[in-house]
Amino acid sequence: MKVEELEKELKQNILHSIYLLYGEEIFLLENALKNIKKLFGEKVKGINFIILDESNISQIISDIETPAFGYEKKLIIVKNSGLFKKDLKRKGKNDNSELKAILNSYIKENIKTINESVNLVFVEEKVEKCELLSTIEKLGIVCNFEAQKPFQIQNRLMAIIKAYNVKCDSRTVSYFIECCGIDMQELINEIRKLIEYAGPGGTITQEDIDKLSIKKMESIIFDLTDSLGKKNTQNAIEILRNLVLSKEPLQKILVTLYNHFKKLYLTKIAISENRNIAESLELKPNQTFLTNKYRTQSSYFKTKELRRILQEFCDLDYKYKIGLIDIQVGLESILCTYI
Repeated sequence: MKVEELEKELKQNILHSIYLLYGEEIFLLENALKNIKKLFGEKVKGINFIILDESNISQIISDIETPAFGYEKKLIIVKNSGLFKKDLKRKGKNDNSELKAILNSYIKENIKTINESVNLVFVEEKVEKCELLSTIEKLGIVCNFEAQKPFQIQNRLMAIIKAYNVKCDSRTVSYFIECCGIDMQELINEIRKLIEYAGPGGTITQEDIDKLSIKKMESIIFDLTDSLGKKNTQNAIEILRNLVLSKEPLQKILVTLYNHFKKLYLTKIAISENRNIAESLELKPNQTFLTNKYRTQSSYFKTKELRRILQEFCDLDYKYKIGLIDIQVGLESILCTYI
């Protein structure tokens, strides 16, 4: 089941007996779990509400079979159980292949009882193919909370903005994502701030985003590189100094700059060899919107210049570590080379 389908079902008060929720989009996953708990109703821990993990997963069948005294059903949430990892070749203390097989058979043989008395929710970071997974796919709901693609993130943000009677066009929302990243929790926090600032009937603008939002360092580095590529070295140095004033560690700034210019260099190579830029940079599906930005910024520099910048960053790292140069002075010196 897709995330949007699961969210729609929960809004319609549809609650299944068995769920397996997993994936890297933690905010949406936790939000779905919260809605399942809310839809379940009153919960009394130890009576009709049980939480299990890898440390006590062995008692799961006992918990399923124990009545929810005084309540119609029991909610059992199993987090990071290890049940959906591949079996170890050698049995050890963390091997649960036997329990996995027993639980798999138990669910298949007792699904009618489970449907009547239990809501069982597995929450995992990752899952691997196994018989237990296949059984839950047949008898319950499996939902992969993959990282949201840019258009999905944009649609969610637009819906939130609209719900508060605030206006914002798609281009501005796209700019907001470029500035603040793709983490849904952070985006929600930042958009709420902008909604509050605009007020009912108001409009969120790019100027508001620049003024109020906490930009990701990667976005700031894009701004710095834009200035550098357009030969506005003074602005590039000002951006660097603002990063330092915001208490960003200088070593982190150096590493981020190196990684950014490495991607520009790889983009340059990909273009010259007619290769896919997103694949060359190993961008995730929700990062492909950055492809055009890398393409544009790589055009500011010659391939030899990018190689030289990368070498200068490496040399600075070495000289800084042996005490020959202050890292901020070294960074500003590299930027001043490209006036």
